[in-house]
Amino acid sequence: MSTLSPEVIFILAICALLCGLAKTALPGLACIPVAILAAVIPPRTSTALMLLMLLTGDLLAVWTYRKDVDWKVLRALFPPVVIGVLIGAAFLATVSNQVMKVSIGIIILILTAITLGLIWYARRSGGDLATAMSTSLPARLFYGSLSGFTTMAANSGGPVVSLYFLASRFEVRRFLGTQAWFFFIINLIKLPFSAGIGLITHELLLLSACLLPLSLGQPSWGRRWIGRIDNKIFDPIVTILTVLSALLLLF
Repeated sequence: MSTLSPEVIFILAICALLCGLAKTALPGLACIPVAILAAVIPPRTSTALMLLMLLTGDLLAVWTYRKDVDWKVLRALFPPVVIGVLIGAAFLATVSNQVMKVSIGIIILILTAITLGLIWYARRSGGDLATAMSTSLPARLFYGSLSGFTTMAANSGGPVVSLYFLASRFEVRRFLGTQAWFFFIINLIKLPFSAGIGLITHELLLLSACLLPLSLGQPSWGRRWIGRIDNKIFDPIVTILTVLSALLLLF
């Protein structure tokens, strides 16, 4: 902590607040602190610190929405997620950080266009997109593997999962509860790998502990906000944050 400038400490505090909000109220927002941290501290350090802050937010979210998780959807998604994590690890070992971030940004933008196109077509044709997404093996393979790939490579799996839940027409609390448990499990799996290769240090653990109160201060605000919003407002907000996250990765 003594080696950090006041400006960097302030930025870290903002990122901690954003992580708490992302997990309890605004899915897709988590990619914004990911991009900010990568710009102000070394990439390996930012990846590890972001993982610790995201795990804090995950704990907060799974408690806040503990009654709203859809375990059937999670069980169906995890096999392709594992495939995506393995592909992401291999890709990460062969390309630079910048190439990885730009690649993921492009993937998210393309996927956003595909998802919005599917939603538009279903509404125009009167089709039941929610049922189609939940029962379609290709859809689970496509979104699941991409979410595993992006979260392993750059802690940026949130937008992909958000797009899958949007296309599946999840109600707001079901959306947040299922996503919370999804990333809590994924980030727990990633933690020992990060520690094993030396990314998690005593200094980072101390720093994340200092930032902990900022992340944990969001649940009451999140619950109040979510209780007053429906999908007609929630879905466009998630879409906008997803696109913004992708654009931040491109630059």
